[in-house]
Amino acid sequence: MKRFLSIVENNRNLTFEEMTEAAKLLFDEETDVQEMTDFLIALSRKGETAQEVAALAMVMRSLAVDLGVPYGNYLDNCGTGGDGSNSFNISTTSAFVLAGAGVRIAKHGNRKVSSAAGSHDVLDALGIRSDFNPAEIRELLRNEGIAFLFAPHVHPKMKRIVGVRQQIGKPTIFNLVGPLTNPIHLKTQFTGINRPDFVMEYASVLRMLGRERAIVVSGTGGMDEASLAGQNAFVLLDKGDLIPFALRAEDVGLTQADPSAIRGGDAQENAAIIWSVLGGERGPRFDTVVFNAGIGLFANGQAATIQEGVDKAIDSILSGKAMEKLEAIIAYSQNEQKAVAR
Repeated sequence: MKRFLSIVENNRNLTFEEMTEAAKLLFDEETDVQEMTDFLIALSRKGETAQEVAALAMVMRSLAVDLGVPYGNYLDNCGTGGDGSNSFNISTTSAFVLAGAGVRIAKHGNRKVSSAAGSHDVLDALGIRSDFNPAEIRELLRNEGIAFLFAPHVHPKMKRIVGVRQQIGKPTIFNLVGPLTNPIHLKTQFTGINRPDFVMEYASVLRMLGRERAIVVSGTGGMDEASLAGQNAFVLLDKGDLIPFALRAEDVGLTQADPSAIRGGDAQENAAIIWSVLGGERGPRFDTVVFNAGIGLFANGQAATIQEGVDKAIDSILSGKAMEKLEAIIAYSQNEQKAVAR
């Protein structure tokens, strides 16, 4: 680790091969904790590159639990988080809308780190378990077309690194790799980052990881979702090509709104918001969800344009299909808990 630390401290980027070696050392129980800490701080200070992020993501994914999910067209719409917007759980709500519109969702997530409620905090509040085993995840994907993967369960080798990250107390490269390490093979992805300067690089990472089609967004004000508040920066990855574009909510028939209109609260408050949005309550929260779900449909190839995606997302909610997905996952959670109790 000292060799890689020296390279980074001299402000030189690591090659893909060098970062692969360094990443393996980060997950090695014998590696000194202080050296790991110094390396992550130095890497953050230098500024991470696409090659470094991709190498770490590949090593992490290789160490993840094998869920035995057969190859298919799955989408993850998890973002990096950490944007400080205090919004409700937009991507979690959008996941149900996408599933209701026919997209097969394998959503990776965690508990709160920098927000009041992470995706699995709000799932708990909705009555959805975080401890689905591989067989249950396969059953949910097969029967309902949606499953939630709890990061600590699918990445058991992260335990030691969690302590290092907590000790550092500032963002590191691990904040960037979260959405890239889903153990299920993804053909498509829609993800957001809170760094407008890194959108193209992040899309190139997705290309290195083998995505056939994907969209990266950095929303107005650095949100890791598409925002109603102004212009959003995107890069579309399509068959190896990286295509930048910009989009406002008004371009797809939605109403501009201030970020304060989509603020959330704790897990219980955000669960109530999800019920209201999926119940069809119109307003900025509804528009934010269908905007992001519409982009997800376009990324997955289920819509020819983002406008068509938004229209399909609206129909997923108003037809009750999105709500059916939420209720089905809750019912499955509760039935399995009863079976275990017996």
